[in-house]
Amino acid sequence: MANRMWGGRFGGGPGAIMEEINASIDFDKALWRQDIAGSKAHAAMLEKQGIITAKDAKAIAQGLDKVAGEIEAGSFKFSRALEDIHMNVESRLAELIGPAAGRLHTARSRNDQVALDMKLWVRDTIDTLDEALCDLQRALAEKALDEAATVMPGFTHLQSAQPVTFGHHLLAYAEMLGRDRGRFADARKRLNESPLGAAALAGTSFPIDREMTAKALGFDRPTANSLDSVADRDFILETLAAAAICAVHLSRFAEEIVIWTSAQFGFVRLSDAFSTGSSIMPQKRNPDAAELVRGKAGRIIGALTGTLVMLKALPMAYGKDMQEDKESTFDALWNLSLCITAMAGMVRDMRPDPARMKHAAGAGHATATDLADWLVRYLGLPFREAHRVTGRIVSLAERKGVSLEALPLTKMQSVEKRITADVFSVLSVERSVQSRKSLGGTAPSEVRKQARRWLKRLGASRASP
Repeated sequence: MANRMWGGRFGGGPGAIMEEINASIDFDKALWRQDIAGSKAHAAMLEKQGIITAKDAKAIAQGLDKVAGEIEAGSFKFSRALEDIHMNVESRLAELIGPAAGRLHTARSRNDQVALDMKLWVRDTIDTLDEALCDLQRALAEKALDEAATVMPGFTHLQSAQPVTFGHHLLAYAEMLGRDRGRFADARKRLNESPLGAAALAGTSFPIDREMTAKALGFDRPTANSLDSVADRDFILETLAAAAICAVHLSRFAEEIVIWTSAQFGFVRLSDAFSTGSSIMPQKRNPDAAELVRGKAGRIIGALTGTLVMLKALPMAYGKDMQEDKESTFDALWNLSLCITAMAGMVRDMRPDPARMKHAAGAGHATATDLADWLVRYLGLPFREAHRVTGRIVSLAERKGVSLEALPLTKMQSVEKRITADVFSVLSVERSVQSRKSLGGTAPSEVRKQARRWLKRLGASRASP
């Protein structure tokens, strides 16, 4: 049997393998809401322009509503023989309203139709992701406010560097996610032009009103070039790029949760809600939720890479290769949404061990920089000289197996005789973090200020703990 869409040109139907490779309905049925919304806007415009009758337009709109109801209810029968969501909807519409359904495709093509559907879907998904990211930021800011004074080690090279607070550490991720939201917002702003009316590639001879359909669908304006309208997938690339960067941020945080929950660190504990056990080792508590967030970053990054490679050699305008943008985009953005939600749950669930964190914060002579700063501030040493003196004092402490705070004053004075007992006022981890009051620093007062700033921006507020 000839295919209904292009049966006038072809006498026979596609071979089995052609049907298998060509069909996209198994995944592009996810676009049904967007496809029906675009068709309703298109039909309304065709009526206004006198291209179809009011009677046909009304029948099309009512028929599309019925199709939407069937899909929503799960009673709609999707057919692989009809290839994609567009023809599945149109075929069912014809069954419901008869020949009037054939007028719906006037002045459009599947090329501008699929570009429209994908833009609408990506735009809707960006809005959903933004809400989820906002919730994760809120969870981080709330936890940061609670833990503004909880001292923990700050690391560089995964080696103890300087004491920070747990709240300060969490707010670093709130900042990262803020940039992620900005990237998604930028992508959304650029994609918000309607390709509907570009038709196959050259526009149409019908007197359509593209401004009307753009406005009806919430776009800022129609696209300006019909070739670009159907060939463009930048909006997918930009969104996947933002998703990949966001996934990397989530993966970095997940890695820290994996480290922090290990027996060797023991900084935080996750409840059973976000942990699993072992089939053979009864003592195990595995942070599988965090590990899966870390693992899923790979498939999200892969979606971006795959789409870039798919597009890199395509000439204008549309090629069937572009069908390959959908599965990876759907998968990547769905998994990103899952990761964001899981991470928000873990942040609210995690319980820090302040004593363990504080003990670790003093390891590795982490207040050495505070000693060097004291030498500059009170003895007037150039910082490079203070750095050298501090290094020698750290060596003494290492040989004695004690912290800087526990090193006798006489030992310090053997390196620099002008050091006084006042130096001990800066050598505890609590004093160290309290002194870091510069903008964006780790001082508890600054952390509380930044956490409240975030909560205000995110539409939430809490009193001081």
